[in-house]
Amino acid sequence: MNNTVTEQLLAAVAAGVEVVDLGRTLTVGMPQSPNHPAYWHAMPRRHGDMVRGDGGSAANDMISMGTHVGTHVDALAHVSQDGKLYGDVDAYEAQVGGKFLEHGAHTIAPMVRRGVLLDVPAALGVGRLEPGQEITVADLETTLAKQGTEIREGDVVLVRSGWGQHFDNGDGDTYRGLSTGVPGVSDAGATFLAEAGIHATGADTIAYEQLKPGAGHGLLPAHRVLLVERGIYIIEALDLEGLAASGTQEFLFVMSPLKFFGATGSPVRPIAVVGA
Repeated sequence: MNNTVTEQLLAAVAAGVEVVDLGRTLTVGMPQSPNHPAYWHAMPRRHGDMVRGDGGSAANDMISMGTHVGTHVDALAHVSQDGKLYGDVDAYEAQVGGKFLEHGAHTIAPMVRRGVLLDVPAALGVGRLEPGQEITVADLETTLAKQGTEIREGDVVLVRSGWGQHFDNGDGDTYRGLSTGVPGVSDAGATFLAEAGIHATGADTIAYEQLKPGAGHGLLPAHRVLLVERGIYIIEALDLEGLAASGTQEFLFVMSPLKFFGATGSPVRPIAVVGA
């Protein structure tokens, strides 16, 4: 163990840090992809259902949900192309037994990495991108230039479109964008980010990428590029409004997926850590 580095980390925390929560609150009825089981929360035992001899009582919960609901990370097993997962793994053989031994959510290591926010609307001089708008390579380059930010190998790059404002405002239909479309990168933008050697990338939308009006989740080319071709994790439905409002573009990104054995994804609660 490098005691010097550990001491520096502890000293930084002692000096004061600010934690920005990038995860969405899980609530029954929240907007989500129609392709995944919805979130549901129930309380089988409530206070008073069973009271102990000393007057104490405990409540408990039961939760059911898909692993791609709310803020979540896609495991590499989530998407295949022409029957193959990342690394030329046979997708059909990999799922025998009802779980992915290779590329399942249990294989996603906790992330403590340099994080970068690409605030595309701010760079383009708007409050929010338009429905179905593609975040082009030129848009990404403009954002990097205006922010004075660079992407380094191993980074986690978060792409803000401003679309999360619809989630905040309770406008679930617009946030889903099934008829209007949703802004995001397509295969060109995904390839641009992948070429920088990033570890993961995320966005403030349900499907990460550009969805054209009326197309829904029919085609997901950025998923193919990132998950299947490059082995880069995707984080979706992030809350990036607070981070953007703070003016923070570089930070310590911390995220630990749940170790669901063989699953195609995991709910997460990522945080950005910056100096106070």
